[in-house]
Amino acid sequence: MRLGLLHSRVRPEERMIFEAARNLGVDVVPIHVDSLVLDVSSTDRHEAFRGVDVALDRCLSHSRGSALLRVLETWGIPCCNSWSVRELCGDKLATNLALAAAGVPVPHARIGFGEEGGLAAIEDLGYPAVIKPLVGSWGRLLARVNDRDAAEAIVEHKVGLGSTSHGVVFAQEHVEKGGRDLRVFVIGGEAVCAIERKSEHWVTNTARGASVAVHCVGSELANLCTSAARAVGGGAVAIDVFESARGLLVNEVNATMEFRNSVAPTGVDIPGLLVQHALEVGRAARNVALVAGGAL
Repeated sequence: MRLGLLHSRVRPEERMIFEAARNLGVDVVPIHVDSLVLDVSSTDRHEAFRGVDVALDRCLSHSRGSALLRVLETWGIPCCNSWSVRELCGDKLATNLALAAAGVPVPHARIGFGEEGGLAAIEDLGYPAVIKPLVGSWGRLLARVNDRDAAEAIVEHKVGLGSTSHGVVFAQEHVEKGGRDLRVFVIGGEAVCAIERKSEHWVTNTARGASVAVHCVGSELANLCTSAARAVGGGAVAIDVFESARGLLVNEVNATMEFRNSVAPTGVDIPGLLVQHALEVGRAARNVALVAGGAL
């Protein structure tokens, strides 16, 4: 089975995936997304995807990755993760709604529209609050506002940028999490490992300098995170969890997990598990096609 690795840039994670695939004897086809021109007026596959049995999405850009997955699935190429999972997890509002609908505990959040609605949403939530972009990663463009003056400045600036996404203000309660959060890796419905990310800064992303240590995945945490993964459609996801006075809260679900800082402390071969899961997705799709073909 041939695995197509969709990428924008070859980072440590992608190199680890290549190595894991070689160790497993898997034929990997690297596909540089930014160099593609796809004919979407035809159902014929682009030559880069001929012979590819399953695609593993490692695109940095949410919009590019989402668009490409939609094309590939239309061409009959199974993807890990699927377009629907990528699309849902890439939008913080959509993720929040899916988790809440599934009964997964999340931080309190509000949305408002424009300056007036955005400020009203923050005031209804209460201070301090965290303003987030609907699409974004690595802790970028987050703002903690502690009072009305700060909220007015941030919301006015966001709305003034003119982007349609900035016109929707997504505000979340600031959770006192004791200087750390948890990241749990769920692959194929199993919570395979977890890390804790510690920082003196209120943003505990490793991209912002947080330190990493292994964290034991107990039954409560595992059940919470597998439920969160199911709520967004399954697949291979990294789930960010806060420990709060109200208990464990799922903050975000990441559809293109980063794991360069997690393999060593956990001792878990995350890239190997990711490759194996992608192959399982491909085999499952092939089996469905064979059954459908036999039925005809």
